Amino acid sequence: MLGLPDGITACLFDLDGVLTKTATVHALAWKQMFDDYLREQGDPRPFDSHLDYDTYVDGKPREAGVRDFLASRDLHPSDAVVAELGDRKNDLVLELIRTRGVEAYAGSVNYLRAARDAELRRAVVSSSHNCLDVLRSAGIEELLEARVDGIVADERKLHGKPAPDGFLLGAQLLGVEPAQAVVFEDALVGVEAGRAGAFGFVVGVDRVDHRDDLLAHGATIVVDDLQELL
Repeated sequence: MLGLPDGITACLFDLDGVLTKTATVHALAWKQMFDDYLREQGDPRPFDSHLDYDTYVDGKPREAGVRDFLASRDLHPSDAVVAELGDRKNDLVLELIRTRGVEAYAGSVNYLRAARDAELRRAVVSSSHNCLDVLRSAGIEELLEARVDGIVADERKLHGKPAPDGFLLGAQLLGVEPAQAVVFEDALVGVEAGRAGAFGFVVGVDRVDHRDDLLAHGATIVVDDLQELL
């Protein structure tokens, strides 16, 4: 059913890069924030919106992304500075969402509707604290039954990806066992989380030409767009 094996009854979707085209918005915000900070620290090398974004921040909780990227430049700011930089990046994202809006991938919308019509349970699992704003801006909130986002993760003290905590909670909220759920992820840490949680199927979504890496990190299959599964 819908390109999935027998026994799958629920779908757990990452947000940025899987359902919505917000990965570019996040990458722009990360770049502006990091480039400003790097200049302050005397590092002339700019943040790479593709390589650095995919390697250090994509799919991770915000403060983990800040620490991991800056550590790659041998910068180790205090927890207070990390939090401040994360807040600065979040403010930039919110402004971009307000001024540009958010677009959902057409193939993902078609897949969500097909999953709903097939009576598969559906949840979004994202590290973003702006998940609800993004869903509403993209017009797909009503197609999802449950949401595990950065706010929920903070409240429940969940570990971020590559730990499977968010996806495990998503399955729990939908009333299914992990083996009955499929994880849809575009980030390497996300497919690692799907593998770590022993989910029934992990679909890697290749938006940035890293198919082999997605497979190596735990994807069962890789598609360029969810439309392919229909």
